[in-house]
Amino acid sequence: MKDYEETTAFLGQWGCFQQIVFFLLCASTVPNGFSAFSVIFLADIPEHHCQIPDVNLSETWMAAAIPTHLVHGEPQKSRCSRYKISVIRNYSNEGFTPGREVNLTDIEEEPCMQGWMYSQAIYQSTLVSEFDLVCSQQWKQPFTSSVYFLGVLCGSFFSGQLSDRFGRKPVLFMTMMVQTIFTFVQIFSPSWEAFAVLSFIVGLGQISNYVAAFVLGTEILTGPVRVLYSSLGVCIFFAFGYMLLPLIAFYIRTWRMLLIALSVPGLIYIPLWWYIPESPRWLISQGKVEAAEAILRKAARKNRITAPEVIFKQSEVHLELSLIMKVKHNVLDLIATSNIRRTTLILFLVWMTLSMGYFGLSLNTSRLHGDPYLNCFISAAIEVPAYVISWLALRYFPRRMSASASMMLGGVAMYSITLVPQDMPSVSMALEMVGKFGIAIGTALMFPYTGELYPTVIRNTAVGACAMVSRIGSTIAPYLIHLNAYQKNLPHILLGTLCALSAMVTIFLPESFRQPLPETIDQMLKRESGKKGFYDNYDTFLF
Repeated sequence: MKDYEETTAFLGQWGCFQQIVFFLLCASTVPNGFSAFSVIFLADIPEHHCQIPDVNLSETWMAAAIPTHLVHGEPQKSRCSRYKISVIRNYSNEGFTPGREVNLTDIEEEPCMQGWMYSQAIYQSTLVSEFDLVCSQQWKQPFTSSVYFLGVLCGSFFSGQLSDRFGRKPVLFMTMMVQTIFTFVQIFSPSWEAFAVLSFIVGLGQISNYVAAFVLGTEILTGPVRVLYSSLGVCIFFAFGYMLLPLIAFYIRTWRMLLIALSVPGLIYIPLWWYIPESPRWLISQGKVEAAEAILRKAARKNRITAPEVIFKQSEVHLELSLIMKVKHNVLDLIATSNIRRTTLILFLVWMTLSMGYFGLSLNTSRLHGDPYLNCFISAAIEVPAYVISWLALRYFPRRMSASASMMLGGVAMYSITLVPQDMPSVSMALEMVGKFGIAIGTALMFPYTGELYPTVIRNTAVGACAMVSRIGSTIAPYLIHLNAYQKNLPHILLGTLCALSAMVTIFLPESFRQPLPETIDQMLKRESGKKGFYDNYDTFLF
């Protein structure tokens, strides 16, 4: 059979059919921007301190009942302890003045036995304030994000297999439904444990939806339009959803009502079932030639083009399918030879670093200096020019140089934060956004770059494996930002080191810019053979 794109060239590349597919599939990724980062506002930690029981304390003693501790050299009111109330009550009843007649540091401290008081200056309620995820229970706050990303990791493993077996379109809409329904069900969570379980399921639907939309678009669209879709289209619409999140959260300050607002848009996508087709490529791979031809003929009518009488010859399709079935490929092919194994290991490191940096910096916006809603919006908006630059880089510049430079930019920005004085928080925030900018560019570049490095027979397997490993990074990310409890700049130092290391090893990946995609493993191994000393240097540097 002739090449699929050659066979379907009669459709053109940017007719009415392609425009509908392009924009509707891009629009389907907008709720993913909500889902991935909603925890920033749902589970943020408001200012809080121990509840002081009403035991006839004077206002002076009520104010003095919370001890002050030094945190990173700065005095802060304790969040997890108070001065012993029985002692304070005695001093108050006797008319002593705190700090003058009584040395507060001599009073024993005790835990928050009556719960906590939460500030409502920013949020009316969050998961933290409702379920008391503070002090001894504070580990649950970052774990809320980690549980979600564990769902994303599992979804990455199953979504490709489900899509290959049942089709791109059914999996796309099924997972959109899962994401919408279980986001809404989270509203009724009676406990943090119930919310966490539902978050895992939402994570399953979120990544499966995104991957199905990504694959469906890349299989239907062709030529430069496919490159635009895969490198810019879905990424920008994801960023649009991310930018809408702080705007919605700004007007809805309770976590349950915010979840309602974020789940309702999913209902809008139900009518898309009748406008988004199944992938003709997938149908052909399943031997459903008539169904694939029906979609292409309908597309031709929308583009006002006359389709040929016979698009695919049944005999040629069945012959090609029989040849494909003779050779079985699996994930072990990613480590079959030393060169492929080294490429795979480098990509695993790079993908994990980028995912850890991207989600770590995104989830950290509520902790930065200034308004958390504005910080989150800026963090989302910075991705738009990042994706535009990644698209331009894919068109005009070598892959290794572009990917390495973007990660080095992120690493330099992370290291630079450690040099900023504490009285200049705006500079630290600006550098963190520069770091996010570089990491976002690298993330957008690695999807197509990885696909170009591997041959067709294991390309989906390779991208899926890298995506799975990257989810390990996103699962760790919520805890990364909490390392500042041990040393203020420790998260930035670790992230900067990983970015710099990834930037250096990326230089030793094969180059794929303006080179034909390999179809077989042998072609992948031979592609660099014309470059003298490449693999020799590659071996020497790494191993």
